[in-house]
Amino acid sequence: MITTEKKTAAIAAVQADKNDTGSPSVQVAILTERIKELTEHLKVNKHDFMARRGLLQMVGKRRRLLRYIAKEDSQAYLALIQKLGIRR
Repeated sequence: MITTEKKTAAIAAVQADKNDTGSPSVQVAILTERIKELTEHLKVNKHDFMARRGLLQMVGKRRRLLRYIAKEDSQAYLALIQKLGIRR
């Protein structure tokens, strides 16, 4: 489970203004933090298949959101993946 501090930091890193908490870029940042945390969990608990399924669902959702961002504004997409350290 992602901590409140990590979630707040992820939101603050990419939000457009102080009330921006649900834009696609913010959602991608939150999902990225959750994916990182779940990946570390799965390195220790290799047989946690429900967590693995949840991880795959999160990766798919993040991929769809990134595809939407790329379609709307390619420069914002490139800046976001650069900032979050996501592969293209």
